[in-house]
Amino acid sequence: MAPPTPLPFSSDFSDADEYITSLLHFSAASTIFQTLCGGVHILDFFTREPSLYHTVIPSEWRSWLMARDSMDLLDFLMRDDLDRTRNDNPPESLIKYIREIRKHALRRTVSERKDVESQAKLPRHVAVGMIPKKVHEVSNFADYVVRVADSVAETTGQEITHFVDFGSGQNYLGRTLASPPYNKHIVAVESKELNIRGAKGMDVLAGVAEREKVMRNKKVYRMKQDSLVPAEQLNLKALRRAAKPVKVAQKENEVDMRPSRDLATIYTPADGKGYIQYVEHVVQDGDLSDVVEQIEKMKIAAPAGKLQIVNAEDENPTLPEVIEEISKSEETRLMAISIHSCGNLSHHGIRSLLVNPSVHAIAIVGCCYNLMTERLGPPTYKLPLLRPNLRAINASGQESASCDPHGFPMSEKLSTYNTDGIRLNITARMMAVQAPLNWTEKESDSFFTRHFYRALLQKVFLDFGVVKKLTPNQNPGEPSNNLESTEPVIIGSLRKGCYGSFKTYLRGALEKLASDPERGVKVNETMKGITDEQIEEYADRYGALKKELSVTWSLMAFSAGVVESLIVSDRWLWLKEQEGVDEAWVEAVFDYGLSPRNLVVVGIKK
Repeated sequence: MAPPTPLPFSSDFSDADEYITSLLHFSAASTIFQTLCGGVHILDFFTREPSLYHTVIPSEWRSWLMARDSMDLLDFLMRDDLDRTRNDNPPESLIKYIREIRKHALRRTVSERKDVESQAKLPRHVAVGMIPKKVHEVSNFADYVVRVADSVAETTGQEITHFVDFGSGQNYLGRTLASPPYNKHIVAVESKELNIRGAKGMDVLAGVAEREKVMRNKKVYRMKQDSLVPAEQLNLKALRRAAKPVKVAQKENEVDMRPSRDLATIYTPADGKGYIQYVEHVVQDGDLSDVVEQIEKMKIAAPAGKLQIVNAEDENPTLPEVIEEISKSEETRLMAISIHSCGNLSHHGIRSLLVNPSVHAIAIVGCCYNLMTERLGPPTYKLPLLRPNLRAINASGQESASCDPHGFPMSEKLSTYNTDGIRLNITARMMAVQAPLNWTEKESDSFFTRHFYRALLQKVFLDFGVVKKLTPNQNPGEPSNNLESTEPVIIGSLRKGCYGSFKTYLRGALEKLASDPERGVKVNETMKGITDEQIEEYADRYGALKKELSVTWSLMAFSAGVVESLIVSDRWLWLKEQEGVDEAWVEAVFDYGLSPRNLVVVGIKK
């Protein structure tokens, strides 16, 4: 089952150890890589003189990069044959840097399988609610995790009994695995009750479960419904019913008025049929003992035909009496799975392999690296040119917390590299979720324009006194740098019409900030006098620099492929460092064009 190499590294390397050694050396030694991945922020682009482009981009690269159009540059960075002679003579140092990034970025192409044609297609009733991207992810991953589980069973002689889906959300994956042809037992672990409720409704549509049947006297039910509506709001039919009351034996207070969404969801496990068990649980570490306890209570080993009522709105965890009679002789053997578990949730899923005796395999596809915390302390200030206040941008209280044992890096290899360890601040991790290989000309122009407007807005804010420059020196004991930066202002998304011009963008941002409890009064006071002519003057004066910003952002996104490689390799290294792990590997499981976060981390216990 395992691929030929445990990591999908470049053919430049003979084995995983050689790749990891080179990856860590490059990451720690390359100043331009560290600067582009975590050392600069888009807000600072126009608040410095000269601009950020002339501050961070090597001088021998600048004119050549500016002469390329956006798509030509992206092709050069990621697709073109660098050995081919070009008439435009790109700088040798730039070519060398591109080679280094390409060499150290993990390969993202899905390996061909002989059994790909036999992969189950999702029936329409199971695929309900899924967009094409989700259909691709779920169909491929369901097939993949079952093959991993079958491989474990073949090796150990013991079947995986349950699949635990971390952060199941709407439970598309679990519903697919519980349906034919897989018919697996699923434990969907989700922190939001609203998601669980929605998932149960789709289970019914997919035929995995059915709603509790309620016998009602329709006439009395309708009369009761009418009584709950003010008389002046009753429609014509209700008024006619009120004029001719029906005599019935059933009392009004005996009518079950629960809406269908509040009825219990009933699963009827039978021989060879899958089922789903929902566990509302906030995952804070890899310990699944309370989840396993609920599995043991709910485990179905009884003859076919026994009903299990799961997660009724008014139901407590106590099971029907029939469950008490069920034999518990079967050993619970779990496999933890997840598609795009955000931030530390991926770490929790990976750690569950060692923390829980019942977990025998894991297959985790991570996402949202910016939501990870940091194990080695607050965001690093040692990176060259790092803006001093970077911690405050898009950061929560948890982000700022120091020394989170659940954060990045997981492995001792990265934690102790060069004594201080490998650190990735939030900007580096946020760039790692970019997908520049998928950028089209239209999409590129759209988000380059958004970035340009936001960076220029920060310059306006600085000039008008909404924000001020921060001094480079940090608090006592914190490293510092010699660059200036400005106070961050969180704008968030604006309505689509705001992006038509810089004038509409600025006006839209001011309108949104007006309701900000912290900055609203100051923004209104300081910006109330700005005229349309002044706004257009800013756009004209800095418009020529938009190209500098787009080139810089393209280089940042391209370079961040190595950041993702560091994160994924760290997770694999952690598994390899554990004595209880038999096999561990990473490979691509989705088409990058459809789902760019496509690297799965697999671990199998001894």
